[in-house]
Order: sequence, then structure tokens, then C-alpha cells
Amino acid sequence: MIAVIKYNAGNILSVMCALERLGAEAVLTDDPETIKKAERVIFPGVGEASTAMRYLDERGLSDVIRGLDQPFLGICLGMQLMCSFSEEGNTECLGIFPEHVRLFPKGQGYKIPHVGWNTVSRLSGPLFSGVPDESYFYFVHSYFVPLSSDASSVTSYDGLDFSASLSRGNFYGVQFHPEKSGEAGEMILRNFLERT
Repeated sequence: MIAVIKYNAGNILSVMCALERLGAEAVLTDDPETIKKAERVIFPGVGEASTAMRYLDERGLSDVIRGLDQPFLGICLGMQLMCSFSEEGNTECLGIFPEHVRLFPKGQGYKIPHVGWNTVSRLSGPLFSGVPDESYFYFVHSYFVPLSSDASSVTSYDGLDFSASLSRGNFYGVQFHPEKSGEAGEMILRNFLERT
């Protein structure tokens, strides 16, 4: 069973539908015991960092997430909350990845948010098994994780390279939305279900 963490974030339904298309048994939950017992855990979402962290803290989920040893995938805001700190609301996050999430620079030609299809390169790790380098994925975000030693792929937005995905032990994160990224995104989710 796959636990999809319910918290104060949007876009969770598209993840549930994508898992259903792959034939995965998934449950949307914020129950700590259900999450601990799941075979795999997905932490999706679109939303605001401080509000989402407050929800996790109030339900005791922050410590539960940090202590998981099964494969865990954070998507978009989910990946950002796995970092140590976000400039969005000056938020202390989960600290799984020792990274600071930053706002795209204002006044330097960047359209904020970064929305749409972009290529992902320098792919490494089991999530990207069989995925061609420079595949296109769908992004929607105003904040980003700078290049990191935990980066398992990279994207360039108007000349600014950032971590498109992160990996450390059983924890994986992707800044893009695999559930909205066609065949390449489906491969990411299938690899998470079958190869991690």
C-alpha cells in the first residue's frame, strides 16, 4: 500500500489519479500509524511552506516523516519541505536535505513563478532508470533548491541551474510534477514504485 500524505496542500488528486492509472493501491492519509506501515510514501503538493509545516507539526507528522525507512518521494512543495529551511515564510522545514530553498531572484529577468515544460539533465539514481537525458517535465514553482551534492538531476531556468531532484538514502524529491509530465513522468512514478 502507498500512503499519500494529506496535508495543507493542493494538487493531491492528480497524484492519486496517476497512481490509480499505474495500478497502485494508494490511500490519502494524515494518520501517523498508516504512514509508518505503508510500503512506500508520497508527499505531494502545491501550496505555501509555513502553512504546510504547521499542519505537519500539529499532527505529529514531522517526526514521523524524518523517521521513515521505506522509500519516500516528495513532489514540488513536498521536496522543498524535505529541506532544512525555506525563504517562503522563513520556514524551518524537515531537514532531511541540508539545503535552503530560495525565491527566484526578482528583477533579474526571471518570470515568477517558473511555469511550464523544461528539460532535466544529469540524471542519476533509480528514479531516472530508462528516462532519457534532457527529457521534458512540467514545473510550477516560485522557490527552488540551489545545486546540491544531493541533486540527482538539474534544470536550467533562464541560465540559473538548480536541483530538479534530490536523493539521500530512502528519501527522494522532485521539483517537477511527474503526475503532469506525460510518459516521462509516468516512468518516474513507476520507477519509484518498482525500483526504490
